[in-house]
Amino acid sequence: MALEYPESLKYLDTHEYARVDEDIVTIGITAFAVDQMGDIVFLELPEVDGTVEKGETFGTVESVKAVEDLHSPVSGTVMERNDAMIESPEQIADDPYGDGWLIKVKMDDPEDLDEAMSVEEYREQVEGM
Repeated sequence: MALEYPESLKYLDTHEYARVDEDIVTIGITAFAVDQMGDIVFLELPEVDGTVEKGETFGTVESVKAVEDLHSPVSGTVMERNDAMIESPEQIADDPYGDGWLIKVKMDDPEDLDEAMSVEEYREQVEGM
């Protein structure tokens, strides 16, 4: 099955994605990450009003196979976190780009995303592996 990577998103080489809506960035993990991890059993996310730093860990996702750090594509303030995914982390796999988002961050600087990959670059990275 071919994995989906929406064209409108920015991607990190650590398999997070960023959906930008003005100064709010929705962050989640890609279908590739979900596929590689297998069944997700635990999710740790920052509190609302906390801050995240570009390139730094903001939480963890745990599967039956591994525990992976989540890295933020931007610096800013956490405006919202997806408590439904904390309650039922296995649901991330159902819709990683929709209902399976993790946090929404009000970014400090849009230039933080300048280094993020386009869908073409990300697809080349994961499919070339």
